[in-house]
Amino acid sequence: MKQQTILTEKFEESIPCLKLRQPIGDFFIATIDAKTLCQITYSDVRRMEQEDRQFEQYLGIQRPLSPTRVKEIGQYVNTVDACFPTAIILAIDGRYVEYIESENRMILRNFTDEESENENLESTRIAQVLDGQHRIAGLQAYGGEQFDVNVSIFVDMDVESQAYVFSTVNLAQTKVNKSLVYDLFELSKARSPQKTCHQIAVALNSYDKSPFYSKIKRLGTATEGKFTETLTQATFVEALIGYLTDDKVLDRDLYRRHKKPKLEESKADKLIFRSLFIQERDLEITDIIFNYFTAVAERWPTAWLTGGEGLILNKTNGFRALMRFLKPVYLDLRWKGDITSKADFLTVLKKIDIHDDDFTVDRFNPGTSGESNLFKTFMTQSGLDGNHKLF
Repeated sequence: MKQQTILTEKFEESIPCLKLRQPIGDFFIATIDAKTLCQITYSDVRRMEQEDRQFEQYLGIQRPLSPTRVKEIGQYVNTVDACFPTAIILAIDGRYVEYIESENRMILRNFTDEESENENLESTRIAQVLDGQHRIAGLQAYGGEQFDVNVSIFVDMDVESQAYVFSTVNLAQTKVNKSLVYDLFELSKARSPQKTCHQIAVALNSYDKSPFYSKIKRLGTATEGKFTETLTQATFVEALIGYLTDDKVLDRDLYRRHKKPKLEESKADKLIFRSLFIQERDLEITDIIFNYFTAVAERWPTAWLTGGEGLILNKTNGFRALMRFLKPVYLDLRWKGDITSKADFLTVLKKIDIHDDDFTVDRFNPGTSGESNLFKTFMTQSGLDGNHKLF
């Protein structure tokens, strides 16, 4: 499991530490600064090694790193309010640690004694990561002065127990509902693309004249007593936010630092509501969405307002296709003014020769293929696909 190597340079670090006792046995909670944590840890990725044609051996317990996830965390740790409140879990060979209980500290070393070098370790291989490898990889991009990380340390833990802790931690974790996450942006004092999109969703869901009235599941699950909710807040927000920003983490962080995001003219055709967002004209964005979907409701009243068994227009696939179609329609009509009217949207929608009862799962399959098919149908029948590439 560990590759031993001779080093000329010894490593030693003292960290604050407390011992805990739980049914699995004793372990330690400690504080390590991010730079040291990155230096001393390694991950043992699950892999197959074939010693000969008949024998295959699977080694390691960790999943491979996701470059996308590492990049996201690397960006996150440099934001003004970055925080890792939950512990990273490590396993360390007892020969390379010394716990001084009277001082509540632990000494980490890459050697077993001062005189011998035959059991020295690379300082990057003192602690094996059981949980948190993506956070550690992301922390390598941290550019600040100090980022202390809380860790749980298991000493002399056998491979079976390591695998059990890894699988238990990851199987027991319930992914947080995205709609709940977006709903909590209501509590934020600072402006952000997430908060603006949340507020637009709430406004359109609450207004009784809105085409979205009582159609949005605020917390991602159906509200008791309501039978009209066909979209989650996460679906709504994620379809809209891409028109406000292409880096929501950076924008939020800039506002938290009392700075303003930049407006890049080269991205105006991609981020169609960027200018309105930066100018804090959120009501106008809301009006455009209101007018567009009011036109949709007038063009296909049964499919949008009523829906029903097998009809998809007011559900995730139909809504996402309509939101994709909004961009080329808006770009085609924007010369008429910032706030495109319902009547102008309707002139485009009336060119599309689809009836209410055509929006079925039989014609537009569930999943992204059905969404793309519906979007392309909108583009072709509206006559816009000759002027706009498929976004």
